[in-house]
Amino acid sequence: MNKTLSFYVHIPYCTRRCGYCDFNTYTPAELRIGGDFASVSHSYIDLLLKESDLVPDAGQIPTIFFGGGTPTLMEPSDLAKILNRLRDRFGFTDDCEITIEANPDTVSLEKLTQLRSIGINRVSFGMQSAVPHVLATLDRTHNPENVVRATHWAREAGFSEVSVDLIYGAPGESLTEWEETIDQALSLPISHISAYALIVEEGTKFAAQVKRGEVVMPDEDETADKYLLADKKFSAAGLNWYEVSNWSLPGSQCRHNIAYWEGKNWRGLGPGAHSHIDGKRWWNVKHPSAYGERLSAGLDPAQGSEILTLEEREVERILLAIRLPDGIALASLSAAQREQMETFLAQGHLSEENWNRGILSLTLSGRLLADRIVREILA
Repeated sequence: MNKTLSFYVHIPYCTRRCGYCDFNTYTPAELRIGGDFASVSHSYIDLLLKESDLVPDAGQIPTIFFGGGTPTLMEPSDLAKILNRLRDRFGFTDDCEITIEANPDTVSLEKLTQLRSIGINRVSFGMQSAVPHVLATLDRTHNPENVVRATHWAREAGFSEVSVDLIYGAPGESLTEWEETIDQALSLPISHISAYALIVEEGTKFAAQVKRGEVVMPDEDETADKYLLADKKFSAAGLNWYEVSNWSLPGSQCRHNIAYWEGKNWRGLGPGAHSHIDGKRWWNVKHPSAYGERLSAGLDPAQGSEILTLEEREVERILLAIRLPDGIALASLSAAQREQMETFLAQGHLSEENWNRGILSLTLSGRLLADRIVREILA
C-alpha cells in the first residue's frame, strides 16, 4: 500500500479579528497593508510554493485543507498555483478531498465557481449563529442572510460537499435562540455541520471581557443541554455524529480531519503551521514577516520540533480515538484502565453493546464527559 501525506495550507489573513479567536491570523491594520489582499495574495502564494518545494517525496495526497484566517480572501488563480504545484510534485489520489474555509461575506457565485473550477471540492462556511446579537457578542461581522446566499451559491457552483461551522454557549444566547440557529443551519443545502462550545482563550479580547465581568459565560448544564438539542435535531435530519463535534450525511465526513484524529501523517504549509510525520511533530515561525524572511533567505521556516515518545503517542491515540464512534479497543488498555472504566459503563456513559464486543465507545451522555473519561483512563 502506497504511503500518503495530507496537506494543511494556512492563510493567516482576516479583514478583522473576532473577539474569541486565538488563531494565528493578522488583519490589514496589524500588517499595515491597507486591506489590499490582492497584492498580498500573489506574494504570499509565492512563499507557500517555496515551502512546498522543501517537502520531500512522500506519496500521493488524499486530502488538502485551506484554513485560516480567511482563505477566500486569496485569489482563486493564486490558490490554483498551490494545487498545481502539489499535484505535479506528489500527485493526488483519485478521490482527493480539497476543502476551503470561507467567510460568507468574502464569496460570490463567481468566486465560488472559480474555486470549484480549480479543483476545490468541499467548502466550509463560518456561520457560527443565525442570531444577530449572538454574532455581535462573538464579534462576527457577517449578515446571517449571507450564509443562506453563500450555501446556495456553493451548490450552484457545483459543490456537492458544503459544511457550516456553529458555535454554541455564547453569553446571552438562550436555548430557544440556539434552536433557531440549528433550524436555520438545517434548512441550508449542506452535507455537514460542525458545532463547538465557545471556549474562552487566554489573551483574546473575549477573555478580557469575561475577566472584567462585561459578559458572563453560561453554566455547564445549559451548554450540555444545547449539545443534546443539537445532536437530536441533527440526527433527525439524517446527519450522524462521526466525531464529538461533527455530524454529516452518510459519506460526507471531512476526511482531512479524520486523518488528524486517526494520527495519520500531514504536512502544514504557512506561518505557524504544524506538521506530523511518523511521530515527529514540528511547527513554523508564527509571523508572516518572519516566515517570509526565512524562505526568501533559502531557510526552512520551521521554528521547533519534537519526537513523540511511545507514551506520548499512546496518550494522543486515546485522546483522539475516544472522540470517534469506533472508540478504543479494550485490549489496548491495561486491566487497571478497563476496571476504571466500569463505573462509566454502569452509569450508561459507555456503550454496553460495544463493550461486550471488546470496544470502549461513548454513548450520547458519554460524549458530554469525554474529557473526564480520558482523564480517568490516563490517571
